[in-house]
Amino acid sequence: MTDIFTKLKSFLIENQTPSQTVKKNATWLFFGQIGSRLFRATIVIYAARLLGAEHWGIFSYALGIATFLTSFSDIGVNALLTKEASRHPELKDRYLSTAFFVKLTLLAIIVAIVLLLFPYLTNAPEAARIMPILIFVFVFDTLRDLGSSIARALQKMQIEALTQIFTNFLIALLGFLFLMNSKDTHALALAYALGSGLGLLSIIYTLRDHFRRIGSFFTLSLVKPILSTAWPFGLMGLMGTVNLNTDIVMLGWLRTPAEVGYYAAAQKIVLLLYVLPTLLATSLFPLLSRLKSTNPDRANRVLGKSVMFVLFFAALFAVFGIIFAEPLILLIFGEAYAPSTLTFQILMATLLIVYPSTLLGNAIFAYDYQKSFVKFVIISILGNTGFNLLLIPSFGIAGAAASTLLTQIIVNWLMWHKLKTLNGFTILPSLKEYLSMKLF
Repeated sequence: MTDIFTKLKSFLIENQTPSQTVKKNATWLFFGQIGSRLFRATIVIYAARLLGAEHWGIFSYALGIATFLTSFSDIGVNALLTKEASRHPELKDRYLSTAFFVKLTLLAIIVAIVLLLFPYLTNAPEAARIMPILIFVFVFDTLRDLGSSIARALQKMQIEALTQIFTNFLIALLGFLFLMNSKDTHALALAYALGSGLGLLSIIYTLRDHFRRIGSFFTLSLVKPILSTAWPFGLMGLMGTVNLNTDIVMLGWLRTPAEVGYYAAAQKIVLLLYVLPTLLATSLFPLLSRLKSTNPDRANRVLGKSVMFVLFFAALFAVFGIIFAEPLILLIFGEAYAPSTLTFQILMATLLIVYPSTLLGNAIFAYDYQKSFVKFVIISILGNTGFNLLLIPSFGIAGAAASTLLTQIIVNWLMWHKLKTLNGFTILPSLKEYLSMKLF
């Protein structure tokens, strides 16, 4: 028994071989994401049922606005920090220190602008009241992600995973406590902000050896290279934020708060299922960054098998979700959210697009072709906005979901084509391996 415990501890804590490290990191990220999202899901379900579709819609709208605006402060510094610290471990403290102050400056500018503009972003007094609180949720989350990027560079994803679980546990616990005392969106917003702030403090404490002297390693000469190199990395995150939050924001402008609540309920379940490819992509990123120059053929094989792996689960989840959409919605959110059913079915189809594109996007970064995302982001923003303007007035929340699906299909096709052009990537060899397997 002791020997088994020792081996398990060694597997979960130590980095031994490239293969074991990827598996270890994927395991930690899986439990971290699943655990943290389950905690978050409990408070989401409770709040949605307690507040009702209209007030839950107002909270989701304010949250979407805050997320959308503060996302512009994340210009890819985290991804660059992970990449450069993986390749040059001796420079990680310099990159961390400089990146921290770059991000802090950008956050201060964005928050100041948002606090000045937020009264004009909504006609709903309730949304305007909680939006300043929710902005700081994403300030804390953004700074915590900076610490997570160091953990990724060190390939110690257990730090990121445990911090995520701790943060979302606090949000759920405080959410239940605050909502029991005051059944309104302001209480929920305070719970989100306080839990996120404590989560930031936890990762600073865990990585205190790196953060303790953060001011000592600031390197002015790195500011320009970080800004000029990082912004293409931020485009992928911006693209994801646009696709996830533009629908909520535009529904808030064009439809009713209740419809926003219906859409947000359906979207929350789908976002939970987006975890799998993100976990695998994050675990593979450091490995692909090294293999792309030392063994490109192996890098392509690893990527191909990974894409086939996630596509299998995407198809499985999508079919199940589409068939059992109505009972799932009613079970989780209750009869009041029955109008979410069709929207949920359309969003489930996005798994077939998001799962492979998550891996492809990280591969493009690993191969240093991140500037390709300029075109992808422009098309994503214009496409999603245009489709929303066309479809939401006539089809409501189902139109918003269809807009997201259509935009993702277009952008994903462009990503596949770009990667194939750059390094000849194809999943055909991996597909043949899967088809030739003897399943019975």
